[in-house]
Amino acid sequence: MKVLFLEAAEQELIEAEEYYNGQREGLGFEFSEEIRATINRIIEYPDAWSPISRRTRRCRTKRFPYGIIYQVMEEVLLIVAVMHLQREPESWRRRVSKRLR
Repeated sequence: MKVLFLEAAEQELIEAEEYYNGQREGLGFEFSEEIRATINRIIEYPDAWSPISRRTRRCRTKRFPYGIIYQVMEEVLLIVAVMHLQREPESWRRRVSKRLR
């Protein structure tokens, strides 16, 4: 399955990595590894997590307070958001058009 990030989701990932590296050296790398593991779980079981809209689902990371908001379209996994679960939980909705929800 091909994995694509919306530009805003990619920026969220970079900012979170930088934040965690600022907290402790190497923690940003650990965060990236957790995101990668979460994406791999999604690829393996794309329908395992509850829908948050008609076409969109959220999978939580195990170690960090983040969720991966995603859509699956044929053989493409679209990462809509790498979202901190305590901040603006509905912000991802502005990123997808109504027809994709």
